[in-house]
Amino acid sequence: MRKSIEQRLAQLDAQRAALKTRLGKQERVHDTRRKVLLGALVLHRLDHGRDDFSKNLGDWLRRELPGFLTRETDKPLFDDLLKGTAPGREREG
Repeated sequence: MRKSIEQRLAQLDAQRAALKTRLGKQERVHDTRRKVLLGALVLHRLDHGRDDFSKNLGDWLRRELPGFLTRETDKPLFDDLLKGTAPGREREG
């Protein structure tokens, strides 16, 4: 027995919704990957850069980051940067 046109349309709608969901997940994965890589570059540059760009980047982040971080649980993650010590290095004290 052949499926009715309405049944076929419903099936195609379900397939379309599933594909849109998969596309959204894939876009979120790519977005997360971009953020991780960009963050890794910034942290590497702050830790190893010895030029004016790295100094200016650190100054800019110390100015901008406190206003950008809205969750109190995120703020301790950037203590080293906000206090002017390079990420990944042991702090004195």
